[in-house]
Amino acid sequence: MDIHKAAALCAIALGLMFVYGMGIANASYTVTNLNATVTLNTNTSASVTELLTVAVSNTSLNSYETDRIALNLTLSTWQSLIGPYLVQHIINPKSGVYNFKFLPGPLIKSYNSGTAYLLMSYSVKNVTDVKQISPRIFEYSFNDSVFNFEHVASGEALPQNTTLNIVLPNGALLTSIYPLPDAPTKGISSGYPNVTKFSWFEGEPLSKFTLTFKITETLQQEVTDFFTGVYSALGIFSYVLIGVVILAFIVYAYLRASR
Repeated sequence: MDIHKAAALCAIALGLMFVYGMGIANASYTVTNLNATVTLNTNTSASVTELLTVAVSNTSLNSYETDRIALNLTLSTWQSLIGPYLVQHIINPKSGVYNFKFLPGPLIKSYNSGTAYLLMSYSVKNVTDVKQISPRIFEYSFNDSVFNFEHVASGEALPQNTTLNIVLPNGALLTSIYPLPDAPTKGISSGYPNVTKFSWFEGEPLSKFTLTFKITETLQQEVTDFFTGVYSALGIFSYVLIGVVILAFIVYAYLRASR
């Protein structure tokens, strides 16, 4: 092979590499919708799921499928591909998130483009603050510092094409909410009786977000919580203490009956 043919082959190879590299760099993924659902728990934590709807251009269909099956793509790599929407929008700066899972869904092809759904799920601590206001009645307040949405001139707000859902724990009784949710549209005047899920759409301000609710514990739950607290404080010694109390009661009952 002479030097001219070798040079030509090298030029072709470099050209193919350039075209391939440009194809990856120009992959077009556009987030068209973000749906974030925050399910509150009675232990002040929350389970969060975020579903992103991503439009994939015709020239990026192969790139998405390659990215999806790549085992070495980290979340930060996906963030560089998708953009700023791919981030945890509910996060406690002091404790972060845990139980994190990320699933890029299969590509749904149409005539000249495609759609994919990217799912993030994770848990966050201290999403609510709780205080006992009377026997067996606890009041929970949403901690709006966990919001991680974009900032505008008036403060933090929901971005375009974004929906925020908050699901209350079972047995919760709503006491205050602001801003008023976009859904459900009924129940404002009556305090949203029997409603456990509230939704806010794009543009809603979050800088003065307020959500409080009450939960009344059952007597059984109160007893369970008491013994759980005793065990947390005393460890295995708590069983010995409970056994001594039960034995003392049995002895007392026996002596009283034998008089």
